[in-house]
Amino acid sequence: MQRVKIINNSDLPLPQYQTELSAGMDIPAYIESSVTLQPGDRTLIPTGLFLEIPPGYEMQIRPRSGLALKHGVTVLNSPGTVDADYRGEIKVLLINHGQEPFIISKGDRIAQMILAKHEIISWEATSQLNTTERGDGGYGSSGK
Repeated sequence: MQRVKIINNSDLPLPQYQTELSAGMDIPAYIESSVTLQPGDRTLIPTGLFLEIPPGYEMQIRPRSGLALKHGVTVLNSPGTVDADYRGEIKVLLINHGQEPFIISKGDRIAQMILAKHEIISWEATSQLNTTERGDGGYGSSGK
């Protein structure tokens, strides 16, 4: 289990897993008054959370499937990446792709976050790549 330092400047509980085998922790909205997200609109929702993510990791901010299915509300830059050197407040960029206004209230679970390990790469310039069965076949080239 990886430990992550967190400052919670809200009066809400820390993000938590909803079930024993959940990959993501639900993130609550920390807003003073409700926000109405009209169809097609997007807004940045604060959480009151500040993280110290370990080197070699990122925190991914992802949509909640229920909000997407029932209301068409999702994380616009999904998955959003919080880098290990960022120390500002975690905010969630939501968009309403639905047909009805969506009301966000303080404490609503608006997204989920997942700690993910990543690699740092270095480029190796070359004039040729190895060949594969797919080759340079792009979008749709592997079939339906």
